[in-house]
Amino acid sequence: MSTPLEAALERAQALGAAHADARLVSTRNGALSLRDGELEASIDQESAGIGVRVIVDGAWGFASSDICTPDEARALADRAVSMARVSRALTTRYVELAPEPVYAGTWESPYEIDPFDVPESERIALMAERSRLLMGDARVAHVDARLLVVRESVEYADSAGTRTSQVRRRIEAEWAATAIDPRGGAFETMATTAPPVGRGWEYVVGKGANVGGARPWDWEDELSRLPELVDEKLRAPSVEPGRYTLVIHPTNLWLTIHESVGHATELDRALGYEANYAGTSFATPDKLGTFRYGSPLMHVTGDRQAAFGLSTVGWDDEGVAAQTWDLVRDGVLVGYQLDRSMAAEMGLGRSNGCAYADSAEHVPIQRMPNVSLQPDPRGGSVEDLIAGVDDGLYIVGDKSWSIDMQRYNFQFTGQRFHRIRHGRLDGQVKDVAYQSRTPDFWGSLVALGGPDTYLLGGALNCGKGQPGQVAAVSHGCPAAVFDGINVLNSAREGG
Repeated sequence: MSTPLEAALERAQALGAAHADARLVSTRNGALSLRDGELEASIDQESAGIGVRVIVDGAWGFASSDICTPDEARALADRAVSMARVSRALTTRYVELAPEPVYAGTWESPYEIDPFDVPESERIALMAERSRLLMGDARVAHVDARLLVVRESVEYADSAGTRTSQVRRRIEAEWAATAIDPRGGAFETMATTAPPVGRGWEYVVGKGANVGGARPWDWEDELSRLPELVDEKLRAPSVEPGRYTLVIHPTNLWLTIHESVGHATELDRALGYEANYAGTSFATPDKLGTFRYGSPLMHVTGDRQAAFGLSTVGWDDEGVAAQTWDLVRDGVLVGYQLDRSMAAEMGLGRSNGCAYADSAEHVPIQRMPNVSLQPDPRGGSVEDLIAGVDDGLYIVGDKSWSIDMQRYNFQFTGQRFHRIRHGRLDGQVKDVAYQSRTPDFWGSLVALGGPDTYLLGGALNCGKGQPGQVAAVSHGCPAAVFDGINVLNSAREGG
């Protein structure tokens, strides 16, 4: 008896599909939220389904269902082929796929303890214990804590013969402390800066292997310093607007990379195919190989292979093997993120494996890989970078952001801002927002930290597409120095 995947492929080919692929996707999501050490919400939900995609007469067709049987899979193939024939009558674009070898294999993201193997009561207890430790400090008025865990399983098969199976795990934990001025009611909130990662429960416990910049997080140290840091921010003076040299920690810089480089080098945005959800891109194909994106220090890679990366896979959702490639080299735009159809359309030979769908019910679209700024092999520590700055700001942690529909003009804030005077930190300031244009900002890059400053940041909730899809992506980077950046006072500017 055929499996659902095989049944779908056999039926699609019998109906004349030039290409067919099918995915069985099962996803489990868990979430906890606590307020002042008390549980507010707990979610544990699973979804499963099958998606079938075909090319008939050079046009796409797609259908999906949450019924994962061979008979339903055949019916999906019927619907997908019918949709492709309708699409053929409505479009002039002829779809071709860049070639890819045939694969057979399994892949699983590295982990030591599956979070779903840890009893919910144990997960809640850890989140509550750390919340109460923060609440025990008189400078902390409230503590919010949250935990997100995901396990995603995908079985893939296509008409060329590829058969793969993979499992990805993702986890994120955060504690946010709020300090309140009893005299006037002003308040500040500051959260831990540990990034989400493709690991297991050992990450939240604070153990596990130290690989590729995804070192175990020192939760005890960060949580112990949080009350003093948020209290200092509450009492800190407001920043004076002007131009500063910025030393930006990876916990902040990852988001600037995501918005100004990651989204800008998605080829569907650059071609104008993706426009309605957060716009297109200034980095159009006519600039490839010539456009000065930033200073010669700037080397940005795309990859689906980084250890513990949120976008790390064995194969993408078109059966393309994981790879690493350059997006910006020596400050020049040299590459894009591709799926198989765009690689063929642009004559680029091969996809670099950037197709993904967040569920069986959604069609795979081009999604961001891990996009990372490489460190200076001879670069120094964060302390060394700060020591080289006479008048500036040291920025740690991400917060709000704004960027235009071309990924060109932007503004970012952060969690905390330390004044730098004559190479030394001189207390916190607040209400800081740094503003620039993408090539101006990256052109102002004057120094990079060494490999020891490299950290893999990221997010679980990058949105794209219509209907909207969510993807998890990591961005590695070292600490970095940017000269002459415009700093606004967000309280005065209303930003």
